[in-house]
Amino acid sequence: MTRWGTPVMHRPQTLVTSYDEALASLAADMVATMYAADGVGLAACQIGEDVAMFVFDCPDESGQRTVGLVCNPVLTLPEGRDRVLDEAEEGCLSFPGAFVELARPDTATVTGTGLDGSPVTFSGDGMLARCLQHETDHTLGTVFGDRLPTKMRKRLQKQHDKLVDEYPPDWPA
Repeated sequence: MTRWGTPVMHRPQTLVTSYDEALASLAADMVATMYAADGVGLAACQIGEDVAMFVFDCPDESGQRTVGLVCNPVLTLPEGRDRVLDEAEEGCLSFPGAFVELARPDTATVTGTGLDGSPVTFSGDGMLARCLQHETDHTLGTVFGDRLPTKMRKRLQKQHDKLVDEYPPDWPA
């Protein structure tokens, strides 16, 4: 698992232009890694690949699971009176073991393309909305710690530091 601080984690990812066997293989590796790490989403940069793509298997507010893949994601969030923030714990597989509360809009929609280049759209609320936002952020070079105030970032770092031995560099193995 590529960790925060690695350059690929902190820059916008290269757009997908070839929908081929290599992309399908990368997607399969990402799905396997996400499940091995007990995650609900994973961006390509989190396994060291400079590709604007993420995979996810995440429940919404009602518990309904949505499984998907998005290349070249574009995020749409509610605005004005429709924008309601949900403050909930958030973590990241690239900064394992640490969680802090972060306010994000309670609904989100992501559009992009699937593995074959055809258009895809995913919308959701609850954890699914959070996941769509978090993973799209990764494709733009943003880790969720970038969205935290200094005090919360320090709390996140302390949690991570306490658990560093539980997540060795080859995690998840």
